[in-house]
Amino acid sequence: MIVGIVAVARNYAIGRDGRLPWHYPADLKHFREVTTGNAVVMGARTWASLGKPLPNRFNVVLSSSSSVTPPPEVMRLMEKDEVIDLSRHLNRDTYIIGGAAIYEAFAGDIQKWIVTWIPEDIEDADTFMPRDFLDDFVEVESQELDGGLVVSTLCRK
Repeated sequence: MIVGIVAVARNYAIGRDGRLPWHYPADLKHFREVTTGNAVVMGARTWASLGKPLPNRFNVVLSSSSSVTPPPEVMRLMEKDEVIDLSRHLNRDTYIIGGAAIYEAFAGDIQKWIVTWIPEDIEDADTFMPRDFLDDFVEVESQELDGGLVVSTLCRK
């Protein structure tokens, strides 16, 4: 299954200067627990911000740029369709982890969203999710995390 996972501020901000504009340990722990043992797909900027593979996950960088050269343990794919084909053959879920262009590219392919709602507005953010990104989804589960965070799991209608 292709799953989008994102943390979103009240004003739909998701980033600032190529990084998360907040620090919530509960969100990081939840992200790690959910994605461990699965595949994670990220764009070149998200890869650059991480700087190393996420442990215990099958890491994929989607980029057509020849300047993106992840280490051998990280797969680099050049086309979205290659990710879709790969996901069909994996015996695990494929998590789309960002950034904004990657979320947009997979918008029609994501079957489930896991959204952590950050209880603040990020006034100086420079990267946002579209306000309608969940229009075709219905919430099937909600849980509260420390720090006032709420995680919604939504499935495509």
